[in-house]
Amino acid sequence: MKRFLLWFGGILTVMILLLFITDYNYILKGVRVVYLTGHTTAFIDDHVYFVNDTIPAGVAPQPWPKHSVYNEVSPTERLSEINKALGTVAFLIIKNDSLWYENYAEGYGPTSQTNSFSMAKSITSALLGKAIKDGYITGLEQPVSHFFEEFEGSRLTVGDLSSMSSGLDWDESYTSPFSVTARSYYDDDLAETILSLQVVDTPGKSFNYLSGNTQLLGMVIEKATQKRLAHYLSESFWIPMGFEQPALWQVDDATHQLVKSYCCIAGNARDFARFGKLYSDHGRWDGKQLLDSSFVARSIVPRFEESPEYGYGFWLSDHLDKKSFVMRGILGQYVITIPEDDLIIVRLGHDRGEKNELPFSQDFYTYLEEVYRMIGLN
Repeated sequence: MKRFLLWFGGILTVMILLLFITDYNYILKGVRVVYLTGHTTAFIDDHVYFVNDTIPAGVAPQPWPKHSVYNEVSPTERLSEINKALGTVAFLIIKNDSLWYENYAEGYGPTSQTNSFSMAKSITSALLGKAIKDGYITGLEQPVSHFFEEFEGSRLTVGDLSSMSSGLDWDESYTSPFSVTARSYYDDDLAETILSLQVVDTPGKSFNYLSGNTQLLGMVIEKATQKRLAHYLSESFWIPMGFEQPALWQVDDATHQLVKSYCCIAGNARDFARFGKLYSDHGRWDGKQLLDSSFVARSIVPRFEESPEYGYGFWLSDHLDKKSFVMRGILGQYVITIPEDDLIIVRLGHDRGEKNELPFSQDFYTYLEEVYRMIGLN
């Protein structure tokens, strides 16, 4: 046994040394954060294992009012079943700008902060719109090379980044520990990884969902505004929209402190819903035009006819013949907004449904169908 332990220890040491030598030592952090905490992938409470920047809230919160029939209608049996099966921890229905239904599970509540995952892409795209409105960026057609010379001659624009049409050589793999997606999540010095990317396909020609697009977009916004992204988010939306809580935005490490703009805002369900209302109201909040209405309108319709499922920073759907725009995270995080019915659905939880050839996993369609049954519009 002693000989075996010595042999095993030697092999383990060599493997660790190889990870450092080949610059894959970030995998060790992934193992520590995920597997040594009893998980098999990133999880909704993992922000406590990372360095975070704070998104400050203001001193005048604007809580959602409760609807006159708040929580008087019970969820359908099918909705209850899927929420239990997929580990839903927060489910909200906001109708006519009021909380119509609200339910939490597993000890989570209105102030519980969980990982947004890729819902942050929609928020980063909103910051692009704000930076354009504020004059820091000239428009969707401004070249990325104006901010980073690494992309000189590529014809890549900020709009291409927001609409997922950059042509970057990014591998959107969530299973391989050697993928650039895994590196970006667990490694330090995220800018080094992003600025080493190459444009290998013609930008602005077709949709291809890549997290690296939004990470580079966040870096562009920081450089254009000369403001830390979390603080620009606070002054642009968190404070004027009366968010009830400060939030946390994961950064790459304590030295570089670059936010992961493609993911990872730890916030609560009620606050995430505010972006649905902002875009549903054409960029206005409490009488103030926070985003240009033309930018909002362009964001929530397809850029490419052959890819009707995506606009600028938002997923799109016409399920049930209802036009909706959607903030979406990898574990079934959703803010689903249907303007024609003044309806916002928020779901946060541990897992999503099965994925097939459709643009969304099956749970998305179930949530829509059952909510419409609950509110009696289907």
